[in-house]
Amino acid sequence: MNDALSIAGARFQSRLFLGSGRYDGMKSFRRSLEASRTEMVTVAVRRLPIDPKTGKIDDAANPLLHVPKEVRILPNTAGCATAAEAVRVALLAREMGLSEWVKLEVIPDPEYLLPDPIGTLEAARELVRRGFIVLPYINDDPVLAQKLEEAGCAAVMPLAAPIGSGQGMVNLSQIRIIIERARVPVVVDAGLGAPSDAALAMETGAAACLVNTAIARAKDPAEMARAFSLGVAAGRLAWHAGRIPRRERAEASSPGLAPLAHAA
Repeated sequence: MNDALSIAGARFQSRLFLGSGRYDGMKSFRRSLEASRTEMVTVAVRRLPIDPKTGKIDDAANPLLHVPKEVRILPNTAGCATAAEAVRVALLAREMGLSEWVKLEVIPDPEYLLPDPIGTLEAARELVRRGFIVLPYINDDPVLAQKLEEAGCAAVMPLAAPIGSGQGMVNLSQIRIIIERARVPVVVDAGLGAPSDAALAMETGAAACLVNTAIARAKDPAEMARAFSLGVAAGRLAWHAGRIPRRERAEASSPGLAPLAHAA
């Protein structure tokens, strides 16, 4: 089945995107990339390993050096608490030659890491005005998702649950509304804990899933990356196939059979 995902004119065969943080080392990160068959990886610009003495990026811990050329790098603005900070980091990523694509994160809340909806919308409008392809990370807020789409964002990325929590699809009804109304791809991002969570997101109609902690902190990250890849693929296939409706009562799988005669 030819079922490529299109975002801002770019096409992706894999609907699993990976984060690059929290891995034990670059070997684990690289093996996970290979196992996942991902075609897009997010990298936090503010968290690149810069040597304070030289001001240069430490190559040994630099995820950018371990991403294959065929995989798109999606810079993100993780660590930014205000719209102005996020815009500056996106501009820095562009000046570094990374990309004009940006995963927009504006997170002033240090405890629950919940995104700021007002700051996100403000930064998105400015970045779109400056020619960026903006993919904003947001709460599961259908109204905000619609406003960001109207502002020119190429996709919306609602959280399934708080970052790194592994809680899975906590508020599925809100995600459903976002998907139902969106005319741009909806990428479920953050809080997924297992491949079954990703499969559920895809069965609901999400365009893709972005996973970081659930893979990076697994006992075997590469195997978990492969499992998530299969979960996303299975969920997408199920969405195409169309699940049966839920029923309150049982329905016989072989209706109309005559009852067996009682033995004499």
